[in-house]
Amino acid sequence: MSYQAGLKLGVPIALGYFAVSMAYGLSAVVLGFRPLEAALISITNLTSAGQFAGTSLIAAAAPLSELILTTLVINARYFLMALSLSQKLEKTSLWQRLLMAYGITDEIFAAAIGQSGRLSFAFMMGLITLPVAGWTAGTYAGAAASNLLSAEAAGACSVAMYGMFIAILVPKARQDHSAALCMGIACILSLCAWWLQLSSGWSVILVTVLSSGFMAWMHPETDSDTDPEGERHGLE
Repeated sequence: MSYQAGLKLGVPIALGYFAVSMAYGLSAVVLGFRPLEAALISITNLTSAGQFAGTSLIAAAAPLSELILTTLVINARYFLMALSLSQKLEKTSLWQRLLMAYGITDEIFAAAIGQSGRLSFAFMMGLITLPVAGWTAGTYAGAAASNLLSAEAAGACSVAMYGMFIAILVPKARQDHSAALCMGIACILSLCAWWLQLSSGWSVILVTVLSSGFMAWMHPETDSDTDPEGERHGLE
């Protein structure tokens, strides 16, 4: 598969990233970051939830250990995505795998894993290029646009990221009762963390680990549940 094929597949992802990352740019400026700093964070991280949490912790002068653990827990799913994609890749060198790992996001993973046959390094680079550009450009555009808004309006726009997460989670909760239960447990644990006055970073770490660990124990998901025909992830 060619670089051009990857570019074409990445166009809708890039457009979506541009719109969503504007909300992150706005929130970063509200927290005290300059537009260029926000864009630099986006191009080096490429993760909405991790960036939002990390930026909030940096603005709150949280300890480095808390920042590292929080982003590690939030972004742990990318380890699994990278392992899954590695089964579909053609032979690549270490530096090529590192470059591809940098660009793995939920949407890029979904687009890549759905392709038939082996994935080339050129195709993956094409798939990654435009989404990275869209995410970074959207962040800068949102951050720069905050200068045109009042402080109240900019602060209101910063909650758009939460709206995106709600839009993703609510349909899943309606379809899957175990997902709804997990969200309910996470909400209860979040309230407990707030009552105990834990910092935002440790709250995220504990809520994520405890709720996901409990659900993995109570409702384990087998390969047949997610891949009944064994055709995904490059399996025959």
